[in-house]
Amino acid sequence: MIRNTIVALAGLALLAGCGEKQPEMASVRDLMKNEVQPTAEIYWGSAGAVSDENGITDLTPTTEEGWQKARDAATKLGELGKKMMEPEYSKDRGEAWIRLSQGLIDVSKVAEKAAADKNPDKVFEVGGTIYDVCTACHQAYPQSEAPPAEGEGAAAAG
Repeated sequence: MIRNTIVALAGLALLAGCGEKQPEMASVRDLMKNEVQPTAEIYWGSAGAVSDENGITDLTPTTEEGWQKARDAATKLGELGKKMMEPEYSKDRGEAWIRLSQGLIDVSKVAEKAAADKNPDKVFEVGGTIYDVCTACHQAYPQSEAPPAEGEGAAAAG
């Protein structure tokens, strides 16, 4: 009796899993908004200083954990650059998209080394280069003109 119940429950679990939809690939906008931008901001938050009504706050990491967070962000930016080259994201975007994606990969390696070396000046400098790569991509592919990724509706492109 117990064995039959277990077999029946296992069968139900398998059937329930068959009806689940596979998660859809994120759109290019979602990838940028939810992954690339926040990851770049983590890296940028590890360099320079900010001034507000309370004075100047140095953003340079002061702990091993802070430096590792910057390094992890740099690594992830490189992974995201590779993801941007995948056909689902690069289709119909032309060679410039691939070059800009490669630029993100290349600068991420320099950013990772700067964080690994705990070099605040280099982290700051490379943060500016990351910004330049992002800006160049945004100029080449304005959000309102970007073609939809495979599976995105035409309405999402504008």
